[in-house]
Amino acid sequence: QVQLQESGPGLVKPSQTLSLTCTVSGGSITTSYYAWSWIRQPPGKGLEWMGVIAYDGSTYYSPSLKSRTSISRDTSKNQFSLQLSSVTPEDTAVYYCARSTLATIPPDEYDYWGQGTQVTVSS
Repeated sequence: QVQLQESGPGLVKPSQTLSLTCTVSGGSITTSYYAWSWIRQPPGKGLEWMGVIAYDGSTYYSPSLKSRTSISRDTSKNQFSLQLSSVTPEDTAVYYCARSTLATIPPDEYDYWGQGTQVTVSS
């Protein structure tokens, strides 16, 4: 059973960088042909895919967020991370990490999700 757990600060000030980590257990982030995404849901809105890091370390980003988003990984810890720069209150959301296959980018379905973590951008 694969499990994902998000962690990071729940409050970020405007203009700062939001940093979150997803710790994966029960499976390796380097296993072919899986991909590991960050997804968010602002209050009252739908899910928004932000980007993905594939099993081989390649990354793909949402065009609307690409200039501010970076996804990296630490294979020794079986973790992948999100950095979102220059945040504004509009970046307030529940942030999720999730697993998919590489069949489509952005993924159209996920088989495992983290529980989500609330991040609020406020001074």
